[in-house]
Amino acid sequence: MAEIKCPHCGQVFQVDEAGYAAIAAQVRGLELTKEAEEKAEYLSAEKEREIERLHMQLEALENESQSKIDALTESIEKDIKLAVTEALAEKEKELSELKLSQNDLVSGFKAQLSAKEEEIAFYRDFKAKESTKMIGENLEQHCLSEFNKLRATAFRTAYFDKDNDAASGSKGDFIFRDYAEDGTEFISIMFEMKNEADETKTKHKNSDFFKELDKDRNEKNCEYAVLVSMLEADSELYNSGIVDVSYEYPKMYVVRPQFFIPIISLLRNASENSLSYRTQLAEVKSRNADLNALEENINEFKSRFGDNFRLASQHYEKAIDDIDKTIKNLQKTKDELMLSMKNLKWANDKAEDLSVKALVKDIPSLKDK
Repeated sequence: MAEIKCPHCGQVFQVDEAGYAAIAAQVRGLELTKEAEEKAEYLSAEKEREIERLHMQLEALENESQSKIDALTESIEKDIKLAVTEALAEKEKELSELKLSQNDLVSGFKAQLSAKEEEIAFYRDFKAKESTKMIGENLEQHCLSEFNKLRATAFRTAYFDKDNDAASGSKGDFIFRDYAEDGTEFISIMFEMKNEADETKTKHKNSDFFKELDKDRNEKNCEYAVLVSMLEADSELYNSGIVDVSYEYPKMYVVRPQFFIPIISLLRNASENSLSYRTQLAEVKSRNADLNALEENINEFKSRFGDNFRLASQHYEKAIDDIDKTIKNLQKTKDELMLSMKNLKWANDKAEDLSVKALVKDIPSLKDK
């Protein structure tokens, strides 16, 4: 495309190659006219009529070229308007779709934000209205209520109830157990619920309860331990979701109340997937029951034989010690008897040397008698 400026009105047009060629021809005609005018000064009067005729032809050519330019300009303007209209329509469509998508995202985020705000407001109100003891009890009641909503549909074979056995000196809050159709237990979880009021002066940390929870898990033979906690409310770690603290205590997790049901589902599904392997292992153990019984009998015999050998060794060593002590006592008695014998001999020798003269030698009155 090339731009052409009208010498009459000053309007600028964009023309294609055909239009440009026509205009170029017009320009060449003007140049010829100029040359003819210059030559006309030297020509005779009889050439004037020829020049006039050329002027008329030139005007006709200009009119024809102008008509073509106008038509071409109108066509180009229509094409440009159509292209612009189509492009605007496409952009408006894309913008409309983008606005709809953006509105959906905004609505979704607003809904999530509203839900979170309602949840935060609930727990703030929950904390504000209750004493420290009642806060803990109501958190337990909240978790029990959430579980009962799904008990009949998602946990039909599961057991979930308070841990009331404090024989060991402590107890958790809830125990969850689930069973296969044949009654085989494939998962067990010890739950502890912890919460405290905002105005509580002594603030606890979640880690303060890990050791006791692990102890309760082991004493009640539970596979997993879960602390459902509202402590450390500003912690980014515990607010991020399910937190695995097995680097401190095995198979232990910390969750907020909203993740109470999800953690049960995750652990339950994982254990249920491994149930088939446990069943196969039980079958292998069942097939090897006789071998296991023989091994147990051998181990029992070895254990009893070892106990008897140990007792016999103890009695043998004690008897040897007693004999050694007896020998030492007899030797001591022998030495005492030998010494006594020497003393008796010495006494006998002295008795044999005894006479009346010897007795009265120092007594003058008796010496003469």
